[in-house]
Amino acid sequence: MRKGIYILTLSFAAIITSCESRTYEEISENKPIILPVKYTADIKPIMDNNCIGCHSAGSFKPLATYDQVKNNIDGILDRIQRANGDPEKMPKGGSLSSTQINTFIKWKADGLTEN
Repeated sequence: MRKGIYILTLSFAAIITSCESRTYEEISENKPIILPVKYTADIKPIMDNNCIGCHSAGSFKPLATYDQVKNNIDGILDRIQRANGDPEKMPKGGSLSSTQINTFIKWKADGLTEN
């Protein structure tokens, strides 16, 4: 009987100590962006990797320069935040990550700075 209680107690202790508690922020990809967002360092790489294939200079709705992206930020935010399955969601090849979308939102909130 003692052996059974000992095993039960040891099992319970092992289960309790193996549990961990993490907050949503710790496990979520959707991390808050704390530092100021700049076009050259933060936005341009996202644009180059996800948008320039269709929106290069000379194309329909070019988004190749700081001024072009800055002047179209409301349309960009509208398109990148649309629901999956919406035919006007951008980029066409797949959604941006929530961190990338939040980078655009923060850039606008920070005043659309270039450098």
